[in-house]
Amino acid sequence: MLRFVLRRLLQMVLAFFGTTLIVYALMFAGQGDPIQALAGERPVTAAQRAYLTQKYHLDATGVGGFLYRYFDYLKNLLQGDLGQSLTGRSIGDILVAAWPVTVKLALIAMAVTVLIGVTAGVIAGIRRASIFDNSTLVLTLLVLGIPTIVLAPLAQYFLGVRWQLFPPTAGAQPDLYALLLPGIVLGSLSLATALRLTRTSVAENLRADYVRTARSKGLVKRRIVGVHVLRNSLIPVVTFLGVELGNLMSGAIITEGVFNIPGVGFNLFRGIRTEDGPLVVGIVSVLVVVYLISNLVVDVLYAVLDPRIRYE
Repeated sequence: MLRFVLRRLLQMVLAFFGTTLIVYALMFAGQGDPIQALAGERPVTAAQRAYLTQKYHLDATGVGGFLYRYFDYLKNLLQGDLGQSLTGRSIGDILVAAWPVTVKLALIAMAVTVLIGVTAGVIAGIRRASIFDNSTLVLTLLVLGIPTIVLAPLAQYFLGVRWQLFPPTAGAQPDLYALLLPGIVLGSLSLATALRLTRTSVAENLRADYVRTARSKGLVKRRIVGVHVLRNSLIPVVTFLGVELGNLMSGAIITEGVFNIPGVGFNLFRGIRTEDGPLVVGIVSVLVVVYLISNLVVDVLYAVLDPRIRYE
């Protein structure tokens, strides 16, 4: 296990450097005038041009100059300095203010996915071909067919504006109730996927040989399902949930934008819209770390859920 973790950590380092290099290149290397790329469509004065040239070492040109600026960014990043956005605000301060909101939103979405999606998936897998099973398959198919960019405004209009069951927007300092509707919208696709995945996994394990053996020994159905079937069925579900947690942290751009939630996705979208290169690269670098760590935790949990799994 220790060798596996060390090998994965090495892979994470390589993935981190590769991802940040690609994002940095997409934001800065493809522009003819890097200073104008930093400033976006806004006019740049001579004083601002001189300041940006010195700050980002833009006097170094060519591929060597780009790599020098990239490694200078990495050096600051490894020291915990994410730099400043074009507005002059520290990117670290922006993330400190935005992370709690995004974490609450992601946890609400994950709770909805686990409590409703996984639970309904287990029931549907046990009662396969029943009315409940067929109903959940149809409903999840409808949810999967509606993208978040359509589902979020519809939920905001009907549940927030027309019926007034939830606040239509979250505001600058949203509480848990204000984040409940956005969290449900954000977790809807994950819920539908988790339900279908859990249903399929439970149904397959119920037909396995070890279940027939347990039944022949006289074990009650509750013990067979609760102890044996669920433990084996949750392995692919945990894989999905672990990866999905990283996606929820970084994929809330649409949801946070529609409901005006000042989270990480909202700031990332603002950076892309205003062509704020330092802000986009800084946020994406942190999101890459979150995504890689979540994947590592999922791989380690494999051996906990199933002792038969061993990593060489």
